[in-house]
Amino acid sequence: MDKPLLSMKGISKYFNGIKVLDSVDFTLNKGEVHALMGGNGAGKSTLMKILTGVYQADEGEIYIEGNKVTIKDANDAKNNYISMIFQEFSLIPSLTVAENIFLAREPKNAIGILNDKKSIARTREILKEMEIDINPKDIVGDLGVGYWQMTEIAKALSHETKILIMDEPTSSLTEKETDVLFKIINKLKKKGISIIYISHRMDEIFRICDKITILRDGKKVATEQCNQIDMETVIQHIVGDDLDKSFEWKERYYSTEGTPVLEVKNLTSGSKVKDISFQLYSGEILGIAGLMGSGRSELARAIFGIDPINKGEIYIKGKKHTIKSPSDAVNAGIALIPEDRRLQGLILDYSVKENTILPILSKLKKGIFIDHRKANMITEKFVKRLNIKTDHIFKTAKLLSGGNQQKIVLAKWLANDPEILILDEPTIGVDIGAKTEIIDIIRELADSGKSIIVISSELQELLAVSDRILVIHEGRNVKELKRKEIHSEEVLQHAIQGH
Repeated sequence: MDKPLLSMKGISKYFNGIKVLDSVDFTLNKGEVHALMGGNGAGKSTLMKILTGVYQADEGEIYIEGNKVTIKDANDAKNNYISMIFQEFSLIPSLTVAENIFLAREPKNAIGILNDKKSIARTREILKEMEIDINPKDIVGDLGVGYWQMTEIAKALSHETKILIMDEPTSSLTEKETDVLFKIINKLKKKGISIIYISHRMDEIFRICDKITILRDGKKVATEQCNQIDMETVIQHIVGDDLDKSFEWKERYYSTEGTPVLEVKNLTSGSKVKDISFQLYSGEILGIAGLMGSGRSELARAIFGIDPINKGEIYIKGKKHTIKSPSDAVNAGIALIPEDRRLQGLILDYSVKENTILPILSKLKKGIFIDHRKANMITEKFVKRLNIKTDHIFKTAKLLSGGNQQKIVLAKWLANDPEILILDEPTIGVDIGAKTEIIDIIRELADSGKSIIVISSELQELLAVSDRILVIHEGRNVKELKRKEIHSEEVLQHAIQGH
């Protein structure tokens, strides 16, 4: 039997003394499409970052075609014919397809001048091999998302790739664009290129992959041929045993009689949100579940006025509101805690106090000055209420842990006293202790009468905190489940997968 193209043996990785990968083995054969699956935090990204040189393993070895290799950085990965296409596109919209593909390694003539003709010709050859009809001179920003994905693949193939890692490659693609991508993957297989395919979409896994490896809590729990395992078994491997007792659901009581605090009717925004309707009641926690790219975050952005609404209506306490900007949303009593707190939720170089009072500066003014005594009192109040661990309110936010940073984002908006809170991935990147605290804070806020929407990929947490769950699939709300009707995480996984 031929040696595997890739063997990762006994790979372990620690962060701050915590073992995030535990003796993981992974093999990849030539011309194979191998799915890598697992829940959030299972270790998929960490394993692939080790393979591409972003991280170095603390234990274990990597072999390419039977030869032990050391991968310390991106250049080592390229020298071993490894390329990765990330979830976020790395293209520059103002450049052409050819310029993006050969960015920072442009062909040059004998006297060192850029040779555009050569890069265009080479791009044309790669696209022809892929059987993709894109003009190398087209500006990337003028192309559809599907063509961006194809350009990313062409960019990876321009490096003489043997191992191509695709991370959630269809999350931004239409069904037609996905079909085109799968045709390209099949062509790459026939040429002997091996693909590691990371996705939460099980229908795709069974359609395009030969083999599947599943990680859970940093350990490999299964490797199977796709034709020898079913979706139910995959879900059981991903979910594992019973829910963590830290995230046990506690039934809550709230009234669904009378006028909803928030009602969304037939909302359409861009290409990701299609005719969505739902109600949110006083004191209720509504969970929103769906695959990456399903339209969850885009729904939040539309309600908060970041993305334009093409069609539909928003009612708050029975009154129709036109929300065209975040300031309109804030004035209507809505707050959004965004998914990326470091880029969108905080100014990391500002203090705990400065971040907390940002949305309420106008309320703290005494003439042209800020009432710092009042600002300090408000900040101290929320530091205590949310148990933000800091030496003092003047400490720079970037010096705090991820969990405490997330609490500052919560404090910042609670200081403005909104009636409706939209939390997008509220526990992402925080440790288990902070997650439990944040879940308790969400419950307390709802008990105090706040109406809350929680968007999360962490199904255990969504099940722990939600009174009702709205499932979104390809931009539409396809199912609504009362929490007491969901007997296991498998039930919600099946609903999310569209089954």
